[in-house]
Amino acid sequence: MASERKFIAENIRRVLLKEYLMKEVNRAGFGGVEVQRTPMGTRVTLTTERPGIVIGRRGSAIKNLTRAIEEDFNFDNPQIEVQEVQDPNLNPQIMAEKLAFALERGWHFRRAGHSTVRRIMESGAKGCQVVLAGKLTGQRHRTEKFKAGYIKFCGEPRLQFIKTGFAVATLKRGVIGVKVEIMDPEARLPDEVSVLTPAQAKDLLPDLFAEIEAREAAERVTAYETSEAKTTEEDVEEAPSEDAEEPQSEDAPVESVEVEPAEEANVEGDKEEEPETVEEAESEGSEEVKE
Repeated sequence: MASERKFIAENIRRVLLKEYLMKEVNRAGFGGVEVQRTPMGTRVTLTTERPGIVIGRRGSAIKNLTRAIEEDFNFDNPQIEVQEVQDPNLNPQIMAEKLAFALERGWHFRRAGHSTVRRIMESGAKGCQVVLAGKLTGQRHRTEKFKAGYIKFCGEPRLQFIKTGFAVATLKRGVIGVKVEIMDPEARLPDEVSVLTPAQAKDLLPDLFAEIEAREAAERVTAYETSEAKTTEEDVEEAPSEDAEEPQSEDAPVESVEVEPAEEANVEGDKEEEPETVEEAESEGSEEVKE
């Protein structure tokens, strides 16, 4: 239980430090604060639009801040590091404070909201949303939203790419809460897919393409060897065997065979023809007697 109380007390101390710095460096454009504990003490990284105002002449302003952080908030050996914001229009905290300042100067809330959204989108943000809540036009509470581009309300993309800033505009009829959410210009959503050309992919992944080419070459060699083996087996099956007789075609020449005259034919030729009827036999017998 003691550890939970320690974490809660530490977070409360950091929130109070952030509110104090927002108030002290309001003229310099407060963009955020980060507190890190180091072996030498505590490092406080302060992001502002105009670092010169935070540092002051000969470092007098930053010395006063360091003393206040050490004495009022009990941070050990604080070391303040001031960084300049790259693009103030993409910092949600700075834009929220500017919008709140415009409302305090009398700008209509619709004009101020649309102007802030247009300014953020022109700086390259992927999406933004401005929420104004409070007594905007009368005694009744109202909430107005101004949105452009992509805004994620839940999930991992919100935790990674959405940055939020808060500010309060104090008017005569009451306070107006200002909330600005900006999506990082470099954010890449899960449904965004880019298709590379083969040359670009080969330059990006040379090892993978070398492995694919080696695999394709091995497959081509295997396919060639398989086709050669199949062709050899078909040739062996179609070739005739040595013991098989060659078929004789009708057009093939027929060998002439000399047939010797049979002796019986001569014998039959010497025989006399027998009479077929009785009358012929008798006539032949009478002729033989006359002779």
